[in-house]
Amino acid sequence: MPKKETRWSGRFKEPVDEQVKRFTASVAFDQRLAKYDIEGSLAHARMLAAAGILPRRDLAAIERGLARVRREIEAGTFDWSLDAEDVHLNIERRLTALVGDAGKRLHTARSRNDQVVTDLRLWLRDEIDQIVKRIVALERALLEQARRHAGLIMPGFTHLQVAQPVTFGHHLLAYVEMLERDRERLTQARSRVNRMPLGAAALAGTSFKIDRKRVAKDLGFEALAENSLDAVSDRDFAIEFCACAALVMVHLSRLSEELVLWTSPRFGFVRLPDRYCTGSSIMPQKKNPDVAELVRGKSARVIGATVALMTLMKGQPLAYNKDNQEDKEPLFDAVDTVKDSLAVFAGMVAGMEPVPSAMRAAVLEGHATATDLADYLVRKGIPFRDAHEAVARAVREAERRGVDLAALPLATLRLFSPKIGPEVSKVLTPEGSVAARNHVGGTAPAQVRAAIARARKRLPR
Repeated sequence: MPKKETRWSGRFKEPVDEQVKRFTASVAFDQRLAKYDIEGSLAHARMLAAAGILPRRDLAAIERGLARVRREIEAGTFDWSLDAEDVHLNIERRLTALVGDAGKRLHTARSRNDQVVTDLRLWLRDEIDQIVKRIVALERALLEQARRHAGLIMPGFTHLQVAQPVTFGHHLLAYVEMLERDRERLTQARSRVNRMPLGAAALAGTSFKIDRKRVAKDLGFEALAENSLDAVSDRDFAIEFCACAALVMVHLSRLSEELVLWTSPRFGFVRLPDRYCTGSSIMPQKKNPDVAELVRGKSARVIGATVALMTLMKGQPLAYNKDNQEDKEPLFDAVDTVKDSLAVFAGMVAGMEPVPSAMRAAVLEGHATATDLADYLVRKGIPFRDAHEAVARAVREAERRGVDLAALPLATLRLFSPKIGPEVSKVLTPEGSVAARNHVGGTAPAQVRAAIARARKRLPR
C-alpha cells in the first residue's frame, strides 16, 4: 500500500490527522491573498536571479508558471486543496507541477512566516486605498446635502433635549469632520502597513546574500521591517487598521442612530429613499430604516475584530506562532464590513430628503433661543449669571402658558428684566439665532457655506 503523502518532510513518520488537517487549514479564507502571494513571489524570484542565487532559466520558468497560476485563479479553475493547507502552499504546489524543480527553488531564502505577513500587508495596503475612496464618496454626499440645506433650521440637541437652533447643513458637516479624521488616521496607518517584512525568513533572516531593498522597491513598500523577529511576528499594523476602522464604524453608527430617530414619526425630520428601507411582514404601514440599523449593528463586528486581534497578540512570545493564523478572519471581516457600510451609506445619504416643516416645529417647541435671550441681556450690561437666571424664570412662565419662549409678549418678558426692548423679537427668532453665530465653526449659513468650500478643497480630486 503506498504511503500517504504528508505536507512536510521526512521528519514526520505519519501523515497529518484528517481532523487536524481541517482544523489547521486556512485555505478556505486566505485565498483572497493569492494575487499578492504571486506578486511577492515574482519580486522575490527576480531578486534571487539578480543576486545570482537563482538561475535565469528557473526565473523564466517561475514567471511563466505563476502567470499560468494567476490565469487559473482569475478564471476560477484553480484547484484549491485542503491538503496544501493555505494559499501559499497551494500556489507553490501548482507552480511545481507546472515547471518542476524551478518551482521548488522559489522558496529559497524565505519562509512562510515572512511570506504570509508580506502578502497580508500588500493586501491591506490596497484595501485601505479602497476604503479611503469610499470615505471620500460619503463625504461628498454629505457636503452636497449640506450645500443644499445650508440655511435649513433644525433643533440642535444636548442630552437629546432641544438646545439651540442649528442648520441642517452645519449638523451634517459634523460628520464630515469625523470622516476627515478617519481618512487622516487611515492614511497614516497605511504608511506603517507599507513596510516590508520579506527577507526576515522564519525569524532570524537568511544566510543568502539577498537584496531586500530591491524587493521593497518592486513591491512599492516605503520601508523595510528592520528586525527579523519583529517582522514575522508583528501584527500591530492589523490592530491599528482595525482600530481606525472601528472609529469609522462608530461614526457611521452615530449617524445611523440619528437617522433612525429622525425618520420616526415622533421626529419626522428626514425621509429616506424607499430603496434603502424595508417593510413589515404584518404591518403594511411600516417603512423601516433597516440599512441604518444594520450599519449601527455591524459596528459591533469591527469593534469586536479590534478586541479579538489585541487579545490574540497579548500573550504571544517572539517570534511567529500558529496563533497568528487567527489574525486573518477578523481582519478580513473588518475590511469587508467597513467597505460595504461606507458604500451603502453614501447612496442613502445622497437620496435623503429633509422635512423642513417638522424641523421648524421642533425648534419652536423647545425654547431653543433661550441662550440668545441671555446673550442679549449680557450685551445690555447684565452679568451672565443674572441673565441666565432671568431667562430661566421666563422659560418657566412660557411653560406654564404652554407656549415657546419667543411667543411671550414683550410686556411679560420685561417682568423678568426691564432691559428687554422691542428689538428682542429679532433675537428670539431661529433665523436670528443661527445668523448671530457667524464665526469659523459656527452654524450661520454663511459659515456653513465657507466650511463646505474648505472641506471640498481638502478632498482628493
